[in-house]
Parts: sequence; structure tokens; C-alpha cells
Amino acid sequence: MKYVLTFIIALTLVVSCKKSDKETEKKKLVKKEIPQKDNSDFGFNFADFNVIQDTVRKGDTFGTIISKQNIGERKIYEIVNSIKDTFDVRVIRPNKAYTMLRSKDKTNKLQVFVYQPNDLTYYIFDLRDSAVVAHKKVRPVTFKRRLITGVLKGSLSETLSNAGVAANLASQITKIYSWSIDFFKLKKGDRFGIAFNERYINDTIYNGVSDVEAAFFEYRGKIMYAFPFVQNEASGKVDYYDEEGKTMKNFFLKSPIKFSRITSRFTMNRYHPVQHKWKAHKGTDYAAPTGTPIMTTATGVVERTGYTAGNGNYVKVKHNGTYSTQYLHMSKILVRRGQHVNQGDVIGRVGSTGLATGPHVCYRFWKNGVQVDALRLKLPTGTPMESRNKARFLKTIEPLKRELDSIGNL
Repeated sequence: MKYVLTFIIALTLVVSCKKSDKETEKKKLVKKEIPQKDNSDFGFNFADFNVIQDTVRKGDTFGTIISKQNIGERKIYEIVNSIKDTFDVRVIRPNKAYTMLRSKDKTNKLQVFVYQPNDLTYYIFDLRDSAVVAHKKVRPVTFKRRLITGVLKGSLSETLSNAGVAANLASQITKIYSWSIDFFKLKKGDRFGIAFNERYINDTIYNGVSDVEAAFFEYRGKIMYAFPFVQNEASGKVDYYDEEGKTMKNFFLKSPIKFSRITSRFTMNRYHPVQHKWKAHKGTDYAAPTGTPIMTTATGVVERTGYTAGNGNYVKVKHNGTYSTQYLHMSKILVRRGQHVNQGDVIGRVGSTGLATGPHVCYRFWKNGVQVDALRLKLPTGTPMESRNKARFLKTIEPLKRELDSIGNL
């Protein structure tokens, strides 16, 4: 009897296991039958293709990328020749995205190639017919207005980042105010307000800040407004002006470096940290990491470039018959003598060449052939607004200023 019971129990376990295996297998089969999620882009359903998504690597060309798809050189030549009116294959650049859609049959043949030079634009090369068809497409863009206000709790970029704003807004604000605000001197607690538009691709993908409609910053106890305005509607050129219509763009930038700090000022008697003696320091030192871009503070012509034991690598720019500037201790010079440079152009990189204890740029300023303190000099301003445009400007900014004043309690 004992053996019979043992046999029955064992038989029951075997049947139960087989049943369990069948149920598991059934579940697996049911899972396989779940339809694939529809994943579409560029107007194609990816479920219909074998999809490869990658980025262009250094040394890649259009030809080398698609030649790996079993396409002969003659066919590649035909493709390049047929699409040349829509797309120049030589402009393919490293780190740009591309997508290949291949057939799902055993040939795995390349059907469509998509190249994306940026987030907004893409090119479709349709190889499914004998004649290759190329299209340039631009994704739909929408704009959403946003208004923020607050106080500085650190640097401008940190404060805006904490507010959930794209980094390019800090760059735009710095550019707008670079002629009137020394951002090294903004203090924690200074107020600001900005009205701006953010760009979205396909109404959902955030693509950064497109433009600034209006702004104010508290600087040295004064409220500094900025409003965009087009004086010549035919040209469409946008410049920024304060609430009285005065241009925000002075002849010289406040500093040759963005987001740095002053470590030494213009003085006739300073103890030199390398030479260990008292001597004049006829410039302003801005400390920044090695490689930081150095900008020319005004438009002009490169008068001299070179190297000396004291100055290290340097560039001197002549702006007109009155003003010249010089930039010392560069790690790299990026311009040549006689070259025309525009205000804000990068002319070199921060370094510590010559007599320097650390990476910085010594910024020197000449007026009528005499070295002067750029921070104390009253510099010329840009071209004022034409009187015939003043009334239109004031009417345009009236609601914007009222809005800024309301959020800032000014």
C-alpha cells in the first residue's frame, strides 16, 4: 500500500509539472503574439523596417556609410549624382545623427537613408525605386511665451538653470547687456525679470530659448531695461534699447571674457607676483580656465601678434585713431596681423604664457597712445535711435515695460 501511494503522488507531480510547462509555454506564445508598438518618425513606421540609428563618426562620408549596406560604388555614384540638387553629400559632419531603414526580408536591403544636420531639419533619401528621390524636411515648430522673475542666488547661469531655463538664455542675456552691465559685479539678491519665447519641435520636444522680448536687471541700485526693436523694417535687424530708446550697444564690451573674475586692476604701484618687486600694472587681469575664449572688445584691425618674455602670447587690436586694446598671456593666438575683427570675435585662448602665475588674460587699453584704466574710462556709445522711430518704439514697449514692472514690483 505504501508503494502504491508513493507511485500515485509521483504521477500527480509529473502531470502537474507537464501542465505547468504547457501553461508557461502558452503564456510565452501569447506574449509573442502581442503586436509591436508603432514607433514612427520622418513619416515612416519603424515597425515595417529593420532600423539602424547612429551618428556620423570622424572620417565618415556619405559614401562610406551606405557602402556598408552592400551597395556598389557605381550605385553610390548614381545616388550622389541624382540628389546633388537637393543635398551636397560633402556637408555631412561628425556627430550628426542618421537613420537607415532596411527591408525585413532576407536581403536586408537599404530602403531609406535619413540625415539630420540639426534638431529641426532632416534629409530623406528614398532608395526604394530605381530613381533615388531626395527631400529636405523641416519639423513643425511652435513657440510658447514665458515670464520669469526673481533674485540672483549665484551666477546668472546658475540662477536661470535653477529656474528650469535652457542655458542659451544666459548667453543671450549676457550678449544683450554686455555693453552696459559688468556681470562680474552682479550681486546675490539683485532682481531681474525676463519675458522670452521657448521653442518646441512637434509641439512637444523642448528646443531652447528662441528670443528675448523684454528684460530688466538691477545693477548698482539702478534698473536696467532692454527691449528689442527693428529700426529699419526692410533690413529686419534687431537691436536692443533701454526704456528711453538709448542703444544698449556701446562701442566697447565691458570685458574680453564671459563669466570670469577680476584678480588685479590697473595701478601704478603693484607688487609683481613673479618678479617680486613693486611696479606699475597698466592693465586689468581676468582669471579664467586655460582655453577660455578671449574676445576683442570692439571692431578693428589686428595691429600686432607675437610673443615676449613678459607678455607671453599676445594680440593688439587698433580700433580707430583713438583707441587700441591688447590681450596678454594667451595659450593660443587665433588671428593674424592685419586681420579685420568684429566686436565679440574670438581672437585667442586664455593661458599663462610669459610672466604669469596662473591662467588669465591681462587686458590693456590705449587712448590717444596712452595706457589708461578701461574700467574707469567713459567709453563712447553706439548709434542712437533715429528720432522718427522714437514714438513707434515707445508705443511698442509700453505694454512690455508695464508687464515687467508688475512682476518686479518696480
